[in-house]
Amino acid sequence: MSGSGQRVLNLLRRMILDGQFAPGERIAEVPTAELLEVSRMPVRMALRALEQEGLLVRQGARGFAVKQVTAETLGNAVEVRGALEGLAARQAAERGLDKAARAVLLECLEQADLLFEKGFVTEEDLAAYHDINKRFHQTIIEASGNAAVAEALSRNEHLPFASVSSIAVDRGNLAQEFRRFNFANMQHHTIVDALLAGQGARAEAIMREHAQVTIRYMKIFSGPRQEGLKIIQ
Repeated sequence: MSGSGQRVLNLLRRMILDGQFAPGERIAEVPTAELLEVSRMPVRMALRALEQEGLLVRQGARGFAVKQVTAETLGNAVEVRGALEGLAARQAAERGLDKAARAVLLECLEQADLLFEKGFVTEEDLAAYHDINKRFHQTIIEASGNAAVAEALSRNEHLPFASVSSIAVDRGNLAQEFRRFNFANMQHHTIVDALLAGQGARAEAIMREHAQVTIRYMKIFSGPRQEGLKIIQ
């Protein structure tokens, strides 16, 4: 896909995840191209790609509609993510972390601890944590030495909560989000402890649980879109 097509794809994906296109809403090629002020070709390619990702369903000969993302759909995606990242953690522990991976993971813990030590979080803190979290998980996946895990995860990343490349935040309840992400950071500490100790089974179990705790927050996707909801990518 060309650079223009990739930009349109990223923009439309974000608009869908942010709720700018409601579940069931029709997205047609021509009006979408006019809305984005681009030609029809990159929009056509982006709509087909989003259909393959599962965010759109075909409606008629040329149109698409936003797919309703259900709790079951998200739950299945999170289950897959937990299994894959658990496998990566186990293999990373069994192989042993090299100095570079160890340094990155410890730095991620230190940076996240600084965000949470004041007892509350801002939107800016959560944006910073998003980057820390993404780096943390990617380091473990790379440390596994298993390229198939990364490839499988990339096919599972288009839904919120199913990917570490995006996180959903409720801006209307930052006290809750502090508790949620601080707990996730504590899990990161136990994962690193297991990795450094070479405890593969323990690292896998904690990583799977780490993915599962997000399920309790999926209700914000199964009902009407909340105004305070924000997707950080």
